[in-house]
Amino acid sequence: MIQLKAADPVEQTVSLLKQSSWADLYKTFAKNVDLNILGEGDVYTKDQAEVILNNFFTKNQPFTVKLIHQVKSNADLKYMVVALSSKSGTYRTSISLRNNNGAFQVNELHIEAEKAK
Repeated sequence: MIQLKAADPVEQTVSLLKQSSWADLYKTFAKNVDLNILGEGDVYTKDQAEVILNNFFTKNQPFTVKLIHQVKSNADLKYMVVALSSKSGTYRTSISLRNNNGAFQVNELHIEAEKAK
């Protein structure tokens, strides 16, 4: 019997970002999401977070997505930093995924303008 390895939640999230699969990304949101976009944020319901992110991604459609860093040391918590590049700039995006009854859900998503080096 062949056992299929469950999709890595970090790789799956990065893949959804690369494909601009917003509807599928939103399905992975927890009931409440700590969302901060360009310094403005709060804890929002899943539906509120979807509306806010739709607004951001409509104006800033990413054309490149690059995984910069990830932490997988805790079996129930995954953390990643992703660079999203769009016509309007590059954004440093940190995403936290928490295990909720066997399914990893986005519970925190922060987008900030990339600082000049």
